[in-house]
Amino acid sequence: MRDTRPRSAHVRRSSGHLADGRELIYFDDSEPYASGGAQRSFDDRRPLEPHASDSRMRFDELAGEWVTFATHRMDRTHLPPADQCPLCPTRPGHQPTEIPADDYDVVVFENRFPSFAGDPIEGHSDGSTTDVPAHGRCEVVCFTSDHSTSFHELGVSRVRTVIEAWADRTAELSARPGVAQVSVFENRGKEIGVTLHHPHGQIYAYPFVVPRTEAMLRQARRDRRGEEHDLLGDLLAAEIAAGTRIVARGSSWTAYVPVAARWPVDVRVVPHRNVPDLAALNDDERDELAVVYPELLRRFDAFYPRVAKVPYIAAWHQAPVGEGRDLCRLHLHLFSIMRAPRKLKYLAGSESAMGAWVNDTTPERIAARLQELARD
Repeated sequence: MRDTRPRSAHVRRSSGHLADGRELIYFDDSEPYASGGAQRSFDDRRPLEPHASDSRMRFDELAGEWVTFATHRMDRTHLPPADQCPLCPTRPGHQPTEIPADDYDVVVFENRFPSFAGDPIEGHSDGSTTDVPAHGRCEVVCFTSDHSTSFHELGVSRVRTVIEAWADRTAELSARPGVAQVSVFENRGKEIGVTLHHPHGQIYAYPFVVPRTEAMLRQARRDRRGEEHDLLGDLLAAEIAAGTRIVARGSSWTAYVPVAARWPVDVRVVPHRNVPDLAALNDDERDELAVVYPELLRRFDAFYPRVAKVPYIAAWHQAPVGEGRDLCRLHLHLFSIMRAPRKLKYLAGSESAMGAWVNDTTPERIAARLQELARD
């Protein structure tokens, strides 16, 4: 059954399924689709087998963390030529792609090679941590049908549509059985390890709270002094008071380089209002984010002379669905592993083995360069 409904004043949502049963959702901001004057195609004629995943998880007792094993991901598509990109629209004369339409605005679909998939079977688990199914969901978000562009080049209206899609999926996935946390992220650049160059991101619905969030929760609980205490809010207030590492500030958002930045280019983007996730943002906050975020990405691409596209990871940290939700504030961690033109920061012994970080620059230098790149 297809679900077609408006999601905001300018975005229409249309949901259907691909040939193997995976869900695909169009988010339209252009006519005639945004008003419902025309319908998007779900006519996927590829001879695909029913979708299945054999991902498993085991608990690392020494580290206190879950490790996921998804062997089917070894066969996923790896850096195909542009005319064989599975994230481009399906166009005459070319092989069918993951998107049946001949054009689109923003599309979300279930990953064909997911790390997490399926709902937990009630009463099935025996409580074992030795080897259990990796339940959850992984989705791909295509920001545009234009294969050759970048996120910051999309335009404010299209970025706003992407934000609407992020919020929609966060709300819906958070309500799924067995989901403990939802993460939204984009990997950009072959140096990061992307397997597809088309502008896209991913959404993971985890069956556990991820280690980075667990660490933040420990710090928040350790530092909590009252029911209204907000650790990230305190850090934001301190950065605003200091002022030296602020790189962008609006009425709803502030972007700054953290005082203990780990990466050669490292920015945290925080809403002024304490909200748990993207779904909780109001229209004004979403509107401003659609301006602030691509501007920061533009500065990233200009950070190093003679580097056209700086590789980066943009990860939205959202509050857990259950316990600890009141202690986590939504924020974006935007960083690059490039420490100089054509030179990467590799995680060697101190970082990878010991978890003791060493940065090759200082937060103040990072902030100064990003401030220098701001438009007049």
